[in-house]
Amino acid sequence: MKKLIFTLSIALAGVLAAKAQSTDSVKSNSWFKHNVAGAAQIQVTYRKSNLNQLNAALNKNGFPSLSENSIWINASMSHIHQKWLFEDGIGFTPLSTSEVNNIKARYNQYQVYFRAGYDISKNADFRLYPFAGINLSGAVLNIQDKARQENVNDFSQELLNSTSSKTLYQPNFGIELGAGFDYLIKMKTKQMDCFQIQRSIPVGLRLGYYINASAGDWKIDSYTLSNGPGNKQSAVFVSFNIGLGYMIRKQ
Repeated sequence: MKKLIFTLSIALAGVLAAKAQSTDSVKSNSWFKHNVAGAAQIQVTYRKSNLNQLNAALNKNGFPSLSENSIWINASMSHIHQKWLFEDGIGFTPLSTSEVNNIKARYNQYQVYFRAGYDISKNADFRLYPFAGINLSGAVLNIQDKARQENVNDFSQELLNSTSSKTLYQPNFGIELGAGFDYLIKMKTKQMDCFQIQRSIPVGLRLGYYINASAGDWKIDSYTLSNGPGNKQSAVFVSFNIGLGYMIRKQ
């Protein structure tokens, strides 16, 4: 406990020293020569999915079709430098499920994306920008054999239990082309030392086209499966965006 208190004391002293030094540096104009701006955002996206081939494979094995869930829920950050805007984010689709004879199929997708755009508007109250980006995603199909999993109550027996449970996944690479619009609802400016923080609530839309440039093979662990569902899912997408924005200026 004494070591922890001592360590925390040293860390606190370092933070205070760094704060004092950074304040002096700002005042002497040795850094922070440009405004820092961006936003933390939540995005809800519609991009139509196509599970025809996957459902055909499931139907062949007695499973009812999965619903084609086309809604993505994303968390993203935007970073603004002059007229350039960069946006990165992560997202997922809710689960689609199907069940037969106590064996359950669960399917959803995950994505990571990066976009770069240029603001062509001349109004400080909103941004309008074309963008291009890349998208890495993965489709995950989990098969849960509930009957086999629940028929033993011993740990060692469960480890060697013969079951149909497994997780399959398919990696994808995509390109995004589109345009974004954000209207900035201004909030009260906050003053901190020699910084002025202009806060806002960006509300906007993203409209574009997702090109599924590469649909990978389905895999289980690191083993590649042949003859799996492989249809590419290129589609139009539209996103609703809301967040908390900031612009930090040096006084």
